Amino acid sequence: MVFLAIVEITRNEETMKKILCLYQSLSRFDAVITDFGGSLLSLALRVFVGWQFFKAGLTKIVDWSVTLDLFKNEYHVPLLPPELAAFMGTSGELILPVLLLLGLLSRPAALGLFVVNLMAVISYPQLFAFECPAAINDHFYWGLLLIVVVAFGPGRFSVDSRLASTLKK
Repeated sequence: MVFLAIVEITRNEETMKKILCLYQSLSRFDAVITDFGGSLLSLALRVFVGWQFFKAGLTKIVDWSVTLDLFKNEYHVPLLPPELAAFMGTSGELILPVLLLLGLLSRPAALGLFVVNLMAVISYPQLFAFECPAAINDHFYWGLLLIVVVAFGPGRFSVDSRLASTLKK
C-alpha cells in the first residue's frame, strides 16, 4: 500500500519536482560533511588507538629487564626468540603510533599496529581466561578501529593527504 502511494506521488510531475528540490537542499552539504566529518573521525581514531599502543610501549621501556622477563615467561610469541619479540613489539608500539598520529604512511602504520595487536592476543592466551572480558574486548576494538583506518585512510588532516595533494600538482 505504501509503495503504491509513493508511486502515485512520483507520477505527478509538480510533486516530483518539489520532492527533488527538497532532496537537493537537504543533501547539498553531504560531500563536505562526509569529507570533514570523516576526516575528523579518522583523526580521532588515529589519536585514540595510537595513544593506547604508545602508552604500552612507554611502559615497556621504563624497565627493559622486566619487559624481557615478560616476553620470556608470559608472552609466547610464535617463531621469535623472546629478546627479538620484545624489541620488535616495543619498537612497533613506539614508532607506529607516531606515524599514525601524524598521518604519515597511515595505512601501513595501522596495518602494522593491527599485526602488533594480533600478536599480543596470540602470544598471551590468558586474555581469554580473565573473568572480566574488557582485556580481550579492548584488543578487538583496537583491531577494528585500525582496520577502519586501513580501509578508509587517514582523511584530510594528515601528512599523507598533504603529500598526495602536493604530488597531484
